[in-house]
Amino acid sequence: MFGDISKAEQIYIACGNTDMRKSIDGLAAIVQQNFQLNPFQNSLFLFCGRRRDRMKALYWEGDGFVLLYKRLESGSFKWPMNSEAVRAITCQEFRWLLEGLSVDQPKAVKKLNIGSCI
Repeated sequence: MFGDISKAEQIYIACGNTDMRKSIDGLAAIVQQNFQLNPFQNSLFLFCGRRRDRMKALYWEGDGFVLLYKRLESGSFKWPMNSEAVRAITCQEFRWLLEGLSVDQPKAVKKLNIGSCI
């Protein structure tokens, strides 16, 4: 299925800013060179621009990459800007991010098992 990111086993978020002019090849190069991860693994990689109102998601479907792009009409993503280059997030944290919340919810109960994401 085209763009079925629900099959991703892991979700990685690139903390800080990413140049949103980068396309599939540029984002895959960041995953490989900067994060030492394999862009061809069954994972979803998330990137955000400086204004934090645009997000790109890179996903390998087995026969090619899918690049998803979301632009908010108002508001911004609560993107982690800490010193970590990349970090894994849970499906719940991904949902929080898409809903305009921070992935670091201080009062949230953290679950240990990772099931179906989306």
